[in-house]
Amino acid sequence: MGVDMLHKPSSELNLVPFVSVDDMMKIVLDIGVENMLMGICDYLEEDFKRWELFDKTPRVASHSNEGVIELMPTSDGEVYGFKYVNGHPKNTKEGLQTVTAFGVLADVDTGYPVLLSEMTILTALRTAATSAMAAKYLMPKGSKTMAMIGNGAQSEFQALAFKSICGIENIRLYDTDSAASDKCIRNLDGCGLSIVKCDSEQLAVEGAEIITTCTADKQYATILTDNMVGSGVHINAIGGDCPGKTELHKDILLRSDIFVEYPPQTRIEGEIQQLEDDYPVKELWQVMTGDVEGRTNEKQITLFDGVGFAIEDFSALRYLLDQLKDTGRYQDLDMVADPDDPRDLFGMILREEQRQKREGA
Repeated sequence: MGVDMLHKPSSELNLVPFVSVDDMMKIVLDIGVENMLMGICDYLEEDFKRWELFDKTPRVASHSNEGVIELMPTSDGEVYGFKYVNGHPKNTKEGLQTVTAFGVLADVDTGYPVLLSEMTILTALRTAATSAMAAKYLMPKGSKTMAMIGNGAQSEFQALAFKSICGIENIRLYDTDSAASDKCIRNLDGCGLSIVKCDSEQLAVEGAEIITTCTADKQYATILTDNMVGSGVHINAIGGDCPGKTELHKDILLRSDIFVEYPPQTRIEGEIQQLEDDYPVKELWQVMTGDVEGRTNEKQITLFDGVGFAIEDFSALRYLLDQLKDTGRYQDLDMVADPDDPRDLFGMILREEQRQKREGA
């Protein structure tokens, strides 16, 4: 953790660093998108390799017909973190973001918050870094081409993460909305990737060693059918993230070795909600620690059924906190009451009343 930020003088503990959207954009530009993706990936790897230390629970979700609002908490025993996040696919039709989020870190010893941050941009970065980290352990060796089905808000981050972390050189795009693919191509212009826009999912996956599915509709969907997926590929399925929302035909799952973040959550929200509750899956953290095998042969289909888990947000926030001292891109918020006597909270109000009377006089 960022020790300097966690152990401030007692006189400053009421001041909590806040990273706004504006600050976050400036931090990303200061550090560089690809450098930030790689940095977050390093923190993710550190935390996945100490996975057993964390409190773990499926996210607390409030579902509606239009979307979902969720809280995602975790702690490593020293620092507590949570993210508030929504998912409302209809929002894009109204000119709004599908996903918005903010996050908090707190010192377990005192319970005092030490960071409040926007997480709409940070979630996109951590999701892409997590995808690429999983692929680094599961993809065919020497992979150079990725198909990306769904070219919305996450697509550029995914492309740059796979470029910087996995060495991908070629991206094959497909979206039911052609304008989304055009947007992605414009945004990635000059980034060093060779990008091809395709007219169908089938054309997009041709020649790709990695297939990323990242669509937004809250429904059981079949973005990939079984005949589209040949042997030896790695599938990065990250669009399914709530009950009733999937992207892959069930037969693809039955042919694949499936790797997940936290099984109790993924069985509710991921592609594997289509399978029996006891269907065998492997946990990604165990591949990273060497306790479980990942890719074992050239013909194997590996599938990362990624739904997003609280430890990933914790890692991203932990990375962000450690960047604040160097970037200075934050504001101090007066968030925690700081009475002269901890037992006299009401006295703070009386003193403020007296101050206002003096200034008014």
